[in-house]
Amino acid sequence: MSGKESGGSLVRRILLGSQLRRLRESRGITREAAGYAIRASESKISRLELGRVSFKARDVEDLLTLYGVTDGQEREALLGLVREANIAGWWHSYGDVLPGWFQTYIGLEGAASLIRIYEVQFIHGLLQTEAYAHAVVTRGMPGAPAAEIDRRVALRLERQKVLVSERAPRFHAVLDEAALRRPYGDRAVMREQLKHLIEVSERPNVTLQVMPFSYGGHAGESGAFTMLRFPESDLSDIVYLEQLTGALYIDKREEVAQYDTAMDRLSADSPGPEESRDLLRGLLQLI
Repeated sequence: MSGKESGGSLVRRILLGSQLRRLRESRGITREAAGYAIRASESKISRLELGRVSFKARDVEDLLTLYGVTDGQEREALLGLVREANIAGWWHSYGDVLPGWFQTYIGLEGAASLIRIYEVQFIHGLLQTEAYAHAVVTRGMPGAPAAEIDRRVALRLERQKVLVSERAPRFHAVLDEAALRRPYGDRAVMREQLKHLIEVSERPNVTLQVMPFSYGGHAGESGAFTMLRFPESDLSDIVYLEQLTGALYIDKREEVAQYDTAMDRLSADSPGPEESRDLLRGLLQLI
């Protein structure tokens, strides 16, 4: 199964949840009443509507009946989403080294049609070489067994396949110069990483820009963030903020709009792709 298909299953879960929420609200039915109808709690309905748990076909059938959805074609379309939403993603095989909160992100990343990122601490995971990823994981997990580090690196390399898949998303990255100058690994590792960035930046679906130190203060003052857009029109853009022990997902339109503005400003204020490649070549000569 490709990352795109398995990521799509997560998106379908979120879509199904949002459709069930709209149906419930349009009928004026409370979450408590909906939970009673499927022998569950109000919080279970909330988790279903947010797409955070898997669906049982029987529960969805009962909810559709409660919401007055009697048309066979409409019911089958939603039940079809249940089947698709319950497909396990490829990343589940990495459950031994993958925190649950990050599994959600990988699914969304694999389903996005546009990924926009700003990174300041290190090269973004989708752009890392194997040696650089190994250095990053080793630095972040001192004392971890070699086998665990190798598994985490393998997971990162597997994620990167999304950029060259048949339905690869558009990927727009703005990397702060700090991310390029901060060494992970030895000189050979950093040289290989910079060369890789130059090569990847020439792919048709990739736009890579560098925000140079010389610009001074800029719109990325709040730190790294990722923006995901999906081909499904029913699904809003999502901003992903990674933290030390978890992650924050922002989908409120007015909050997403602020990150959208920040990304637009970062893009406008950074040198264009060709000039950014020249910056990368210049840094390569310094190593």
